[in-house]
Amino acid sequence: MKIAVAGTGYVGLSLATLLSQNHEVVALDIVPEKVKMVNRFISPIRDEYIEKYFDGAVNGERTLNLKATLDWEEAFRDADYVIIATPTDYDEEKNYFNTSSVEDIIEKVISLDNPKTTMVVKSTIPVGYINSIRQKYDIDNIFFSPEFLREGKALYDNLYPSRIIVGSYSEEAQTFAKLLQEAALADDVQVLAMDSKEAEAVKLFANTYLALRVAYFNELDTYAEVKGINPKSIINGISLDPRIGTHYNNPSFGYGGYCLPKDTKQLLANYKGVPQDLIKAIVQANITRKQFIADEVTKNNPQLIGIYRLTMKSDSDNFRDAAIRDVIKNIKAKNKKMLIYEPMWQSDEINGIEVTHDLKRFKKECSVILANRVEPELEDVRDKVYTRDLFSRD
Repeated sequence: MKIAVAGTGYVGLSLATLLSQNHEVVALDIVPEKVKMVNRFISPIRDEYIEKYFDGAVNGERTLNLKATLDWEEAFRDADYVIIATPTDYDEEKNYFNTSSVEDIIEKVISLDNPKTTMVVKSTIPVGYINSIRQKYDIDNIFFSPEFLREGKALYDNLYPSRIIVGSYSEEAQTFAKLLQEAALADDVQVLAMDSKEAEAVKLFANTYLALRVAYFNELDTYAEVKGINPKSIINGISLDPRIGTHYNNPSFGYGGYCLPKDTKQLLANYKGVPQDLIKAIVQANITRKQFIADEVTKNNPQLIGIYRLTMKSDSDNFRDAAIRDVIKNIKAKNKKMLIYEPMWQSDEINGIEVTHDLKRFKKECSVILANRVEPELEDVRDKVYTRDLFSRD
């Protein structure tokens, strides 16, 4: 088959790599440098398994039938499947996802008038979106298939998926599920077919539950810190209950990244007209936690507050919606002086705050260092570090 993938972020590039093991895959992007990198089998994102598979393609250990292009007609023409993995940011003003990038791809595919092409939306969308698109464009060759990937481990999670869900009962949806199954390394991956609205809801509710766990353990940690008791002991004690478990239980400055902030807000927006209290509380809890962190780190009036890294989590190159960004805003509102250490940031400032690549200077000059996750390079200044990282893991 020929499979086109629109978007080469975590979702798109991991799927393109996965499926190119067995099929011709053409990846479309609008950034020339990313296209050049993919065509040289250099990953434009940090992902251990994508880098590993690309290295194998370069040295001849692995065959990947993958190319990238800036030309959408080249990508979509004669494609059996067009996977749409473009970003859908949450629009605070409209209280809804901005799905314009998805509709742009849909319109381009329709313009080619290829009856054999099936579109698979992997971008996160509101509940009811696919039905509205089918009606708007009078088409039925489109369905939603949610992804459940972690940043930095996107290809791994496609190779060993927890489940495969397709929002359609059609033959094309069943075939697409088989393509994913055949490319995966895990055995007996469960496939669930359901209505499009149900599949859309699965994605939003799954991510909101994960956000709930993060918010819960963060509020536990806030309580323990205010009351002067050991949060690690409490978390260890309750996490040994097998009904609770040890996942998503390490306190942080708040949930962040590509999915959880926008998906929780979108689910809350989808609740319009539906009674609820919990979903709203999850969104608010994350705001409260970030304000608490800012208050705690500034309460002793430190001379210079160091911000260690802007990335969402360890081994990530994602700066978008990292919790630390809002903590910085809250600290800035208190007129406190800050210095940011971020070796991956290209500019020497962000929002008027100096950014340094000099770790030695950073550790020497800062009176307190705010670190969402503590890395070994901070061990020599551990007495300066303010963190809520209790278990040294994400």
